Amino acid sequence: MDSRHGWLTIVRLALAQTAIGAIVVLTTSTLNRVMIVELGLAATLPSFLISLHYTVQLSRPRFGHASDVGMRRTPWILGGIALLACGALLAACATGIMRTAPIPGYALALVAFLIIGAGVGASGTALLTLAAAIVTPERRGPAATLMFTMMIAGFALTTSLAARFLEPFSMMRLIAVTGTVGLCALVSATLALWRLEGQGRTAAQPTEARTGGFSGAFAGVWQERRTRGFAYFVFLSMLAYSGQDVVLEPFGGIAFGLSPAGTTRLAAWQNGGTFLGMLVVALAGGLLGRRYPDILRWTAILGCVLSTACLLALAAAPLDAQRFPIFGVGAVLGFGLGAFTISAIGAMMAMAGGTSGPEGDGRQGLRMGVWGAAQAMAFAGGGLAAGLMVDIAGYVGGSAVIGYMTVFLCEAALFVIAGLLARRAIRTDPARATAAFRSSPITQPQPDVTNVKPPHSRST
Repeated sequence: MDSRHGWLTIVRLALAQTAIGAIVVLTTSTLNRVMIVELGLAATLPSFLISLHYTVQLSRPRFGHASDVGMRRTPWILGGIALLACGALLAACATGIMRTAPIPGYALALVAFLIIGAGVGASGTALLTLAAAIVTPERRGPAATLMFTMMIAGFALTTSLAARFLEPFSMMRLIAVTGTVGLCALVSATLALWRLEGQGRTAAQPTEARTGGFSGAFAGVWQERRTRGFAYFVFLSMLAYSGQDVVLEPFGGIAFGLSPAGTTRLAAWQNGGTFLGMLVVALAGGLLGRRYPDILRWTAILGCVLSTACLLALAAAPLDAQRFPIFGVGAVLGFGLGAFTISAIGAMMAMAGGTSGPEGDGRQGLRMGVWGAAQAMAFAGGGLAAGLMVDIAGYVGGSAVIGYMTVFLCEAALFVIAGLLARRAIRTDPARATAAFRSSPITQPQPDVTNVKPPHSRST
């Protein structure tokens, strides 16, 4: 890595990640709520659209492999963000059209969410691989931690500002807010990445792993027991995570009578809790990781336990909605999800490079793509299943609230299973177990990183 690639570079990468998250949160959260509450549509429709954009992201392994063989990443990142912004604006327009012309609105929304999925897949995978290319091994973990915590911060900031500017609510105001967020995100990412990739050598070196075809490289990676086992863990754990992503805001509107601004504020509380959970776990890992090498496993389990407790509380919330602290529980749920997420990211960081030394074996992007595809598959199935379950259980029980209560109970059960899986799936040696939390300016008091012994393998 060029000497100029220090903490300022990591912050710039994190700003690009924040830009992606700012657009995504409006499409998966606010537009979802508007379709269900304001338009009175079945929860299956927005759940299907959200699952569709995750399905498109099954192309992540190919994006990751393309980065491994030495392609420039910045055009993929900025092109993906531009595509994402256009898709989000198109989705907002489609939502407005649904009120007067349902069929054209549905068709336009279908196209919009396909575009959104392609934009997220291209920009997200290329950004992580760019980080792996220009950030030194001893700083890759802190870089990933900062990137994802800033993404959650972008969620919280975007939802907070959107809640303010969406009041009083109208479809035109929704379209204007979505377009503004997309434009600001694209400009911010462009400024953050300007001439970043040109500083120093960022292209992948022509190793055998990088110069082979995609099919052969993918087959080789999938034969690795560690990679395959962790992919199964990612899929099952993210399946537990994904259901609440599409039901919490509509639940707030139906069970608690919250306005669009109110449910957007609920999302802001949850995203704020997620940011705090990620930050606390990162600090705990940096301070305690050397003494407790199993820290990643236990913080993941802690996140699962907190998430289970909050989901059980939400399932019982309609029994006494007037006194239930919906915003507080949403924040604690976010904290648990944040703790779980940063632990999973830390495990990815520790395992992505394979077993071939501190720089990895040249397949970091492909492994990250495989695990990203597993996550996307889980979110696609989980979001759609949650929407279907809300509609079916609500119809059988005679109330939409019963449908949401059922989903929360099922999610709680899945988090219990995910916590049990974490005990076996997250297995790293002590040097790698703390990789995601070392060498940050918070947890490492010495500014000179030249004396820090890099772990055997790390990647973003």
